[in-house]
Amino acid sequence: MSATATVKHLDPTQVELEISVPQADLESARERAFKELSRNARIPGFRPGKVPRKIFEAQYGTAQIEERAMDAVVPDAYTQAVRENDLDPLERPTLELLPVEDEAAPLRFRATVAVRPQVVPHDYKGIAVEGPSAEVKESDVEAALEQLRKDAGTLVPVDRPVQLGDTPTIDYLGKIDGVPFDGGSAQNQATEILEDRFIPGFATGIVGMSAGETKDIETKFPDDYQNQDLAGKTAIFTITVHDNKVSEPVPLDDELAVRFKGPGATVDALRDDLRNRLEANARDRRRRAVSAQLLEQIVAKHEIPLPEILVDRESEGLENEAKGYIERAGMTWEDYLEKQGKTAEDLRSEYRSEAERRVKTSLVLEAIAKAEHITATGDDIEAEVAQMSRQYGQPREAILQMLRENVNALIDGIVRTKTLDFLIDNAAITEPSQTAG
Repeated sequence: MSATATVKHLDPTQVELEISVPQADLESARERAFKELSRNARIPGFRPGKVPRKIFEAQYGTAQIEERAMDAVVPDAYTQAVRENDLDPLERPTLELLPVEDEAAPLRFRATVAVRPQVVPHDYKGIAVEGPSAEVKESDVEAALEQLRKDAGTLVPVDRPVQLGDTPTIDYLGKIDGVPFDGGSAQNQATEILEDRFIPGFATGIVGMSAGETKDIETKFPDDYQNQDLAGKTAIFTITVHDNKVSEPVPLDDELAVRFKGPGATVDALRDDLRNRLEANARDRRRRAVSAQLLEQIVAKHEIPLPEILVDRESEGLENEAKGYIERAGMTWEDYLEKQGKTAEDLRSEYRSEAERRVKTSLVLEAIAKAEHITATGDDIEAEVAQMSRQYGQPREAILQMLRENVNALIDGIVRTKTLDFLIDNAAITEPSQTAG
């Protein structure tokens, strides 16, 4: 196709294309349309597909031919114009036919469409951030072994207030803004009170409570908490202690190793396994902490016009997630709004602010990935599919079938992860103790 186009930027996220299609191309499309339509035409004296065009038009008119030809030419011309002008549309265009001077003049139409803004990433290498140490000490391994001894031990009742390391039986119900959240409640659960197993403040809030006591504990989820729906939010947990117990640990021997690792296991093998797990967890914590700091600094360096359509989609997604969450908590949306003393518009404004942050972060990461030629290779996709197969206990073919409608999301996730790895590799990371004071 030999269509031509001129581009007018209405703003950084919206363009207007004026596209011209030569009559020769349009006539070729008309002829193709006629041939397709004539196959099903029933005109006495002519076999299907053999009727002359003039007779077909006399019988059926030209409207069908014209409509089908336009349906073919306009999308092709628009796609060509988008490709040649290196545009990244975010939606279907609004199309408008423009008047022509005479029948021999080119077909002209206008396409208006929202586009992804051109982002030129900068200052994203060598950023100074603090990262918790990923080092695992032998004392950490021994502490983990001691914990396994306690986990395998016998719980013995004690008549005293809860201390760190005890295992009381408790009820707890967590709420954020007065609304229960998924995974935030349990009843009659034996819970070992260790600070590093819970969000800050939860374990220490239970310390000192006695059997039969109930109280509220205020906690805050870390900003880098794995569940982004809870990250950075304050929760109130209502805790009831029913009883208290302590563990009498079992001996540290090969029998304990067999219990946790299977036949033939030894204490040394168990120790190595624990060390590997602790190191993996430490690396994961370090990566999350460093990633959060890097993104915050990099995004702050960029002024980006945000496409309304992307912000609207993200904001709508956040609102739908919230409504689903409220529904699962057994509350209507109206009751929730009343309890919070907010209107639907108040919450939409809050969601929009978060949506803008997420969209801006995604645009910056996409621009960095493009600048650094970071892509998802076939090996990357296969590795991700294999990991999902192990995680869900499903064969590769079942995972591929599940991903059939979400392959783009899978690829985007891989590219995002690789881009974050690139930023981490090129950051100036120090441990907090090195910069303190």
